[in-house]
Amino acid sequence: MASRATAGRRARAVAPLALVLPSFLLAAFVVLWPLWDLTQLATHSVSRFGQLRGFVGLDTFLDVFADADFRAALLRTGVWTVGVVGGTLLVSLPVALVLNEDFYGRGLARVIVMLPWAVSLTMTAVVWRWALNGESGLLNSALQAAGLIDGNVVWLASAATAFPIQIVIGILVSIPFTVTVFLGGLASVPDDLYEAAALEGAGAWQRFTTITWPLLRPFVTIATVLNVIYVFNSFPIIWVLTQGGPANSTDILVTHLYKLAFRVGRMGEAAAVSLVMFAILLAFTALYVRMVLRREA
Repeated sequence: MASRATAGRRARAVAPLALVLPSFLLAAFVVLWPLWDLTQLATHSVSRFGQLRGFVGLDTFLDVFADADFRAALLRTGVWTVGVVGGTLLVSLPVALVLNEDFYGRGLARVIVMLPWAVSLTMTAVVWRWALNGESGLLNSALQAAGLIDGNVVWLASAATAFPIQIVIGILVSIPFTVTVFLGGLASVPDDLYEAAALEGAGAWQRFTTITWPLLRPFVTIATVLNVIYVFNSFPIIWVLTQGGPANSTDILVTHLYKLAFRVGRMGEAAAVSLVMFAILLAFTALYVRMVLRREA
């Protein structure tokens, strides 16, 4: 009887593994095969058409880090990611708190907030490029009608104006997803907790700090990690508005590697940049999750 019970426990332990293993192997193949291919490109001399030649080891990575354009794009990617993700979280949280309240027209308000999510990011960037046109753009017309500017401003001709505008657009297009995540978290908070806190005399801010924020924190973590990954790799906004210009002054890593691969044909360096980006995201995700687990423990 003991042997049968032991066998039954082993079967129950193995059954979930057998269900997960095919998906795990498929995911590993999807991730590891491109990584292997990129590693081959980054450690070999590569022709313009992607043909491998001699082994060069880490020389390609050294060339990449010696490139001033790469270092500038790396720094700019950090500013872009922190600006967009931080701004998105700061704006999305109060929006989600408002939309979680019970008021007339709440359903319509939620639909309006979510609508930008249904539009192609490239199309959104095209519309913004038209609005920011230096001669006949909607923004110039509106500001002139309001008396805020005297003449047309070529918004995308300088990184001093183009890059902050791109960050603002990145925030706007990231809000719907983040608000959705926060609303899911707010919906999981029991109303009984708020009622009990109100009976104890807790104000709105006290209820937020003692109930809402602690229970919403895991969803903030999810939104932060997913937004960092998404924004770090975001291509359409920068490319459609300025293509990284003028003079590469608004390039981030993803647009920089695109130029390396498809404009100048330096496939090995483009692969090396891709691996650097993957390493940065992997390190960030591991560090952030570890910090969260340690804080919760």
